[in-house]
Amino acid sequence: MLFDFYGTLARAVSWGDTHEQVFARHGLPFDLERWGWNFVGEANDGDSHLEHSVDRDTYVAWERQRLRRRARACGVGEDDLEALVDDLHTASKTYTLEAYDEVAGVLAELRGRGLTLAICSNWDWDIDRAVAKAGLEGATDVVVTSARAGARKPNPRIFRDTLERCGVGAEEALFVGDTMYADVVGPQAYGMRAVHVWRRDMVGDPGPLPPGATRTADLRAVLDLAVPLPPTFTR
Repeated sequence: MLFDFYGTLARAVSWGDTHEQVFARHGLPFDLERWGWNFVGEANDGDSHLEHSVDRDTYVAWERQRLRRRARACGVGEDDLEALVDDLHTASKTYTLEAYDEVAGVLAELRGRGLTLAICSNWDWDIDRAVAKAGLEGATDVVVTSARAGARKPNPRIFRDTLERCGVGAEEALFVGDTMYADVVGPQAYGMRAVHVWRRDMVGDPGPLPPGATRTADLRAVLDLAVPLPPTFTR
């Protein structure tokens, strides 16, 4: 069973300063239109970025370069640039996370049934740190982040990497996540079953479900959907 991380297993209690607050601290004007809406910046769901995922240093350099380009687009001069990028990068890694109330118990129950559990997330290189901050260290067998896989969900590469590490095929797997495109449509296209988590405090309209997908308000419902493979199963 594969789980998205943020919005599915864990939520933010607090974040670091916003980009606008960081600019203000440096006495610089912030142009939201030029900065752009995407908090990741120049990386969209489905993108492949293998050349930036060679190792941690290369990936972090890419994160910083994206911040640098966006800051220049806002008119930040070279004299102010590196100090601003340092602060922006630090703010993006400053957060307090916690697992949703039912998550630890559900994961423990699933593991007790003999299921292999994985986190498959569009996250930065240090997802292990984020998982530990949420109190979920060791709660799954496999943890895969887009930063290391070289592609963001729903790119097939990250699904393939996660399934290979779990030792199962797509037809044997159930994907659980809160984002329709990345966690439902993508996994289904790759051959997995999908569960859309739409928690009661989420804002907006979740939209119609694709045929074959299931929607739930929390993870407890997956206990009825998760069935271990019989011992005689062979691929």
